[in-house]
Amino acid sequence: MDNRLVFPVDLLENFCVDAFSKFGFSQEESKIISSVLLLSDLYGIESHGMQRLVRYHKGIEKGLIKVHAKSELVFETPLSAVIEGNDGMGQLLGTQAMKLAIDKAKNNGVGIVSVRNSNHFGIAGYYAKMACEAGLIGWATTNSEAIMVPTHGRLAMIGSNPIALAVPAEPYNFLFDASTTVVTRGKLEMYNKMGKTLPEGWALDKDGNDSTNAASVLENIIAKNGGGIMPLGGSQEITGGHKGYGYGMMCELFSSILSQGPTSNYSMTGGRGNICHGFMAINPACFGDPAAIKQHFSKYLEELRQSPKKAGHDRIYTHGEKEILAMAERKKNGIPVLVNTLREMVDLAGYVGLDYKAYFGDIKFEESPEMFKNNY
Repeated sequence: MDNRLVFPVDLLENFCVDAFSKFGFSQEESKIISSVLLLSDLYGIESHGMQRLVRYHKGIEKGLIKVHAKSELVFETPLSAVIEGNDGMGQLLGTQAMKLAIDKAKNNGVGIVSVRNSNHFGIAGYYAKMACEAGLIGWATTNSEAIMVPTHGRLAMIGSNPIALAVPAEPYNFLFDASTTVVTRGKLEMYNKMGKTLPEGWALDKDGNDSTNAASVLENIIAKNGGGIMPLGGSQEITGGHKGYGYGMMCELFSSILSQGPTSNYSMTGGRGNICHGFMAINPACFGDPAAIKQHFSKYLEELRQSPKKAGHDRIYTHGEKEILAMAERKKNGIPVLVNTLREMVDLAGYVGLDYKAYFGDIKFEESPEMFKNNY
């Protein structure tokens, strides 16, 4: 399993909550932030889970994330709103914004909320899921530091800009959550931690040519030297790369453009995170009986799952199904954590004054690889 150790969910949740409390967040805020990270790990999306802890703490130290930031509602109608995040924590602003969108959808049928000047908010699916659990159709997106190189370009200009959509259904809800890049930056970070070569078709070097060197691609993204990650579909029109590029622009519209906030190419510049988000909640009652709509959709999803399989395959999954299965398995058996991510968490614990042994026992690591030395 690429050198992983497994820990109970409750133990990791306690560590995350205690760590964020040490960062300066209230207990309630720490629980909200941790719930977003833990859902990612429960779903098997390691790139956006606990491996982000050090990144968030570094963001606080650098002043990108302001722990005590107060958001402002700067524009509002019965159907819409714009929130000024004032450099707050993305998970807190995202939760606030989707709650507002849900309230508007329940009262008026639709709620659309855009947020500007925030920070990384975790997996977009968390917020779409919030609306779905309220019986609504949920949609969420965000821009981010520019990592996507536009079709025929050689400089990253667009973020990973994910699209998340959640719709009530039986026996489990439909949940689609995917970046509009081939992979996320977090996936490159995971490969870098594991010392693995990137698969071909993921990334580009500073000159716009294919690259399989995770460390080099990440360095170029941070330094804005050129290169980055390919749009969904790859770097060429013949493979549909222009479609991923277009999807990324659609997300940009609902996050940075409607909020009049910074676009992806201005993210992580000037000492600020400059990230923007977009949220939407739609009440199915706008179109008829919600229960009948749910039943109609559930029937189609089951027909998809039961449709003919290609040779060598005995199952067709619908979106969100694998995540539900992964969550059940991990709640029962624990969450696998990369040893190098655990190394970061232990280092972080020492830095903020937590006794890591109270959570993980007396873990012994081999000599730290160069990329992890002097992390704290």
